[in-house]
Amino acid sequence: MIMAERYASGEKTEIGSYLFTAERIVRFAERFDPQLFHMDAEAAKATLFGGLCASGWHTCAAWMKTFVAYWSAECARLTGEGIKPPKLGPSPGFQKLQWLRPVFAGEEVTYSVTFLSSRPLASHPGRRLNTIVCEGAIADGAPVIRFESTVIEFE
Repeated sequence: MIMAERYASGEKTEIGSYLFTAERIVRFAERFDPQLFHMDAEAAKATLFGGLCASGWHTCAAWMKTFVAYWSAECARLTGEGIKPPKLGPSPGFQKLQWLRPVFAGEEVTYSVTFLSSRPLASHPGRRLNTIVCEGAIADGAPVIRFESTVIEFE
């Protein structure tokens, strides 16, 4: 099955949520983004953000974590229905990454993916390039992250 046959252009799908606890924020920051406002709740109060907030890269990593879990479950579901799921490969990249608002300790982000388009790769017969919009928002609907991504599909 080709993704373009399964998902309509503009179709938005919720893929899961991730709770940004203070412990998770600090643990990620210690390893990958050791800035004060990601590592020390008290010191973060005196920064531009006014409190402990997640690294933007953490919000990206959490999107990927939720997508992988979602896609695994979706493939199992399709297989259970007797439908061959699309085979997704690596992403050749993303663009237009926007961190729209800080994610503070205790906030949960719900992530989504919107299928935009699919086209065959002339240089690789049997492969397609799918374009998706990846987003995340907190409970009140305020968007926190948005980017466009491409993913290779193998027929």
